[in-house]
Amino acid sequence: MSKLPGALANLPLPIIGSPLFIISNPRLVIAQCISGVVGSMPALNARPAAQLEEWLIEITEALAAYNQANPDKPAAPFAINQIVHKSNDRLEHDMALCVKYKVPIIITSLGAREDINAAAHSYGGVVLHDIINNKHARKAIEKGADGLIAVAAGAGGHAGVKSPFALIQEIRQWFDGPVALSGAIASGGAVLAAQAMGADFAYIGSAFIATEEARASDAYKQAIVDSNSDDIVYSNLFTGVHGNYLAPSIRAAGMDPENLPVSDPSSMNFGGDKSKAWKDIWGCGQGIGTVSRVQTASEFIGQLKREYQSALQRIVA
Repeated sequence: MSKLPGALANLPLPIIGSPLFIISNPRLVIAQCISGVVGSMPALNARPAAQLEEWLIEITEALAAYNQANPDKPAAPFAINQIVHKSNDRLEHDMALCVKYKVPIIITSLGAREDINAAAHSYGGVVLHDIINNKHARKAIEKGADGLIAVAAGAGGHAGVKSPFALIQEIRQWFDGPVALSGAIASGGAVLAAQAMGADFAYIGSAFIATEEARASDAYKQAIVDSNSDDIVYSNLFTGVHGNYLAPSIRAAGMDPENLPVSDPSSMNFGGDKSKAWKDIWGCGQGIGTVSRVQTASEFIGQLKREYQSALQRIVA
């Protein structure tokens, strides 16, 4: 296992809840953290931009109050995801607020910038950068990221095509820092498998969509429950970046999920009209076959914990 920085050390469960565009909100983040999982959300979920400060105040105050009342069982830290791409004209504004409120963990996506990493390090924050291949992993660490999120095949939303076995083993040949693995992880057994593979944490997103706290429509949540890996479509049509989406939502939008055109990558955008794609075309990973009902985040995390302990017992038996 890696030597972990303070914000990532001693977590009750080796899990990071991934930031879900549009869906993650303070209510979900707080519930995840209190239940022992790193909760996260994209800064861009706060609209207008001024709302981000309100949300950071809400999260930090709620977790501080919980920790004061539960000194023997503190909450896990939270993370804010920053889209480091030229189309994000809010990056500097949002990062300044993260510095002001000393967000424990910054997750960077779609670009690595030394100044963003330095800003997080200025107050002791930890930066995790998500990558889809070993080449990007090296660049992220060279630019000052503290750890990596290996986004392997089967992850929800923007995802790579590498097998998690290949991606993790290549990274571990040269990097001994914090690594989270993303890609079709939705059970406690899969969390343990990620660790056995060499990751420090499992990065779980899609299964949290089907929780009561998630800011997703009831139809979206039920689609998660009703679907499995056969219902996931990999396409770059909707944002210019390849990602995984639920086929039923594509059909509902009047398109054939088996015959989608290819998008021009230069059209990549994460604001304005492009953000509407996520409202109508639902991002989702391949691991949802284990999701059988909508429940609270606390109930789901409790399920993960039981499954994780059961998987451990099977191995040592």
